[in-house]
Amino acid sequence: MFLLSEKNIPKGLYLKDPLESKIGKKIISQSIILFDKIGFEAFTFKKLAQNMDSNETTLYRYFENKHLLLLYLVVWYWNWVSFLIDYNTKNIDDPSRKLDLIIENLVDATKENPSVEFVNEKILHRIIITESSKAYHTKDIDKEYQHGFFQNYKILIQKIADVILEIDSTFPYPHSFASNLFEMANNEIFYAEHLPRLSDISVKNKNYDEVAVLLKYYKERMITPCD
Repeated sequence: MFLLSEKNIPKGLYLKDPLESKIGKKIISQSIILFDKIGFEAFTFKKLAQNMDSNETTLYRYFENKHLLLLYLVVWYWNWVSFLIDYNTKNIDDPSRKLDLIIENLVDATKENPSVEFVNEKILHRIIITESSKAYHTKDIDKEYQHGFFQNYKILIQKIADVILEIDSTFPYPHSFASNLFEMANNEIFYAEHLPRLSDISVKNKNYDEVAVLLKYYKERMITPCD
């Protein structure tokens, strides 16, 4: 059962652990809804406080700014996908099949997690598609990297890279391909929905199956299974 805890959230992302109080959990749940509704640029702690019937001062006790709050949600998502990969591949021996399942999880990580009622994974997935790059495509990326804010992402990418090397131990770019699979899963969905001339796939009624087909196409042509 997946349940994020203080142990797998990098220190410095928050001032006070939001998982330790009802108001903290409400900040997480309501911020997901508001980020999804109005986007990162329009999001403010004042608007979040109004939605929560709270005040800005309370929010600033938990998070220094909206950037770190968004990054907290992104870290949550990285851990959620990592959990899904472990859960759905634990009894799979064939590495090629295992990578196919990983791709499917990257594309459609919207499975609800009943153990965490205050996080809607379906909405969180939409935030990752539209807003997550704003959490780490910043001028402070090097400093935040040194603080360990991206350790969870490194673990996730390493997990995928290890499976790639299981398929072909001589493949020269396992981490590059792993990170590209993750980013392409989100980018292709975004392009198909908003910039269709940048993509050759279509997304209808939030069905992302064609994105998974595309990524598996790349996988089959780039990785040669070892004999």
